[in-house]
Amino acid sequence: MDSVEVFLAHSIRLEQEAARRFEQLADAMQTNGNVEAGQLFKRLAAFSRMHLADAQARAGFRDVPELPEQAYQWPDIESPETAAIWAADPFIGREQALEVALEAESAGLAFYEGIRQATNDPEVRRFAQEFAEEEAQHVAELQRWLARHRSGQPMPQAT
Repeated sequence: MDSVEVFLAHSIRLEQEAARRFEQLADAMQTNGNVEAGQLFKRLAAFSRMHLADAQARAGFRDVPELPEQAYQWPDIESPETAAIWAADPFIGREQALEVALEAESAGLAFYEGIRQATNDPEVRRFAQEFAEEEAQHVAELQRWLARHRSGQPMPQAT
């Protein structure tokens, strides 16, 4: 990917879809009484909306293309940070919810890392590095939450 505008179009779509899926999962959890998993997914939707706002701000003065669905260069059928839809199971436990979230955030990190390594454009490389660093923070946070869960410690409270 050697165009900042195309990179930003992908980033915006990735974060829109990640936020939408985490919100769907949060709603499904809360509707079915799984409040803890619902709160976790709401928190992750908020992270995605923050990244979305950042990508949109960077795109501000640029002519970011409206890509048709088939033009997105995803490594799989959906954008990489879209959490698994099976996680809408109302009986999902905290550990499974954390693992689904970790998998989604790790896929986002790998996507940006792949772009950083493959691009010939220094500005795309810089943006991809910055976005990868943000995703790495989320991956580290989810790994910390998962470790706390597995050791029987309480989860951090949402801020």
